[in-house]
Amino acid sequence: MSPRRLLLLDRIGATGSLVCAVHCALLPLVIAALPSLGVALWLGDSFEAIFVIFASVFGLSVLVWSYRKHRAMRALGLLLPGLAALWLAILYAPLHHSVLPHAVVMTFGGTLVGLAHVINLRLNHGHVHDACCTH
Repeated sequence: MSPRRLLLLDRIGATGSLVCAVHCALLPLVIAALPSLGVALWLGDSFEAIFVIFASVFGLSVLVWSYRKHRAMRALGLLLPGLAALWLAILYAPLHHSVLPHAVVMTFGGTLVGLAHVINLRLNHGHVHDACCTH
């Protein structure tokens, strides 16, 4: 994969993950207004599940591909717990009974996934080749 394509994919991943984190942080504030706004479909469980599946496939494919290039675990070390938090929030039903814990776990996971993409951007595109390089 070309460096330009990796740069674009990392930027898309970082932006999408951080937008997800903002969405999860604001959800408790907006939940009372959902009926009047008519956007319950966008903020519902099926949307979250589809987004978590997409974030998992996208994040893992981009970061594993990049890991082969830079051989640093920092980005994957944030991505994996972030995805685990997202999956926990989606699959663990008691979190859905209380909006606040669900939003906190989703925000935490989305933030970790976004930061993983930002770190991956720096590893791939801010890298200086010197004697410490492993490739």
